Amino acid sequence: MEHYIKQAISPDDELINFGIYQDRTTTLSYVQISLAIALLINSRALDFVVTGCSSGQGMMLACNTFPNIHCGYIPTPQDAYLFSHINDDNVVSFPLGLNWGWSGEINFSETMKALFTKPWGKGYLTGEAKRKIKNTKEVKELNQLTKKL
Repeated sequence: MEHYIKQAISPDDELINFGIYQDRTTTLSYVQISLAIALLINSRALDFVVTGCSSGQGMMLACNTFPNIHCGYIPTPQDAYLFSHINDDNVVSFPLGLNWGWSGEINFSETMKALFTKPWGKGYLTGEAKRKIKNTKEVKELNQLTKKL
């Protein structure tokens, strides 16, 4: 899966794999991983994280409990594109156990390509842009008010 992300990101971006290895001996829960993600994002060690779990939902929910973390659920290329072009945030969760069979790798590859299509934050319809940008900003502000480090 790492190679699909490498193919999707800009050559100027650095990819660091923090957890998907064939020979892993340590098993962490998605709750533990979400804490590590929060620490890495909040310390500014990383700008963006692609993660997941069996359904993708648990990881998304766990990540969204932390301040400054705005995790989207991206099971499809359309969801990934909308996340990066509308929400423009810092973590995404992919369902690693759902629909993984025929065409599962193709879906993951296309989802990563859609996610990393530049420029981010520029996907609003002209007539809706002002309102949507305001709503996105309000969500981020609400997140800051309701979560403390």
